[in-house]
Amino acid sequence: MNKNNFRSVTLDKGEMHVYDFGQVKLHAYRTDDPIGDEVFIVEQDGQAVVIESPCFVDNIAALEKYVAGLHVVGMLIAYHDAGGRFLPHVRKYATATAKSYGEQGGGKALIDNFASVFGAAFDSTLHTITDVVEVGKLTVGGITFELTATHDAYNIAVPAINAVYTHMLGHDCHSIVAGANHADAMIDELRGYLDKGYSLILSSHYTPEDLKDAQTKIDYLQELKRIAAQCRSAAAFKTEIKKRFPDYGGDNYLDMTAGMFFA
Repeated sequence: MNKNNFRSVTLDKGEMHVYDFGQVKLHAYRTDDPIGDEVFIVEQDGQAVVIESPCFVDNIAALEKYVAGLHVVGMLIAYHDAGGRFLPHVRKYATATAKSYGEQGGGKALIDNFASVFGAAFDSTLHTITDVVEVGKLTVGGITFELTATHDAYNIAVPAINAVYTHMLGHDCHSIVAGANHADAMIDELRGYLDKGYSLILSSHYTPEDLKDAQTKIDYLQELKRIAAQCRSAAAFKTEIKKRFPDYGGDNYLDMTAGMFFA
């Protein structure tokens, strides 16, 4: 599936990109919210499963209006536990690690920060996890997913469409990289995607990408490590990274990366 082969639907806020795989459809919601969230819906045989949740009030309203035409049977909550007003009566699935991350760990800290920054526009209420699941195969509404543990939560493969969901990719924007070892782990994960030949790579903060984008990100991470090894301060590191990647977005993520490389 070509990442640009979709049908666009304009919502009251944001835009839906619909990929048609025949028996299965992927609805990729570009929220256009202040933190660039993406939400995904896998639809098969009249049933739909949502991956992640919108967390801004206007996006929740827009997506609830859109899914009124779908039979949503479940939600997989991995890295984004905010937005609890969205589909409150649908079953919510998460691993124990993801549940802890969202309710009391790093995810909760981010939610509290966003609530402070964005105020009433941000829905800081948490989803109630109804089903704590293990990594491995999970079938919801007749759709099979394969969950893989990560440090904070879990990634999701969708075999029916040869796709994988992870928290961040973004081939032309900075990412949060917590040091050289973390960069190596990210590179290993992306090389795994290359080995498996996924058609689409889905992530929480970017439109669907492909294996060419994964290789671009690998190159970026390797260069980031090289530059970090040659710099003596966070300021020097950021300056060199911006010289090397002048058109990249996500300066806030670069700031966080610099702080972790040069703590």
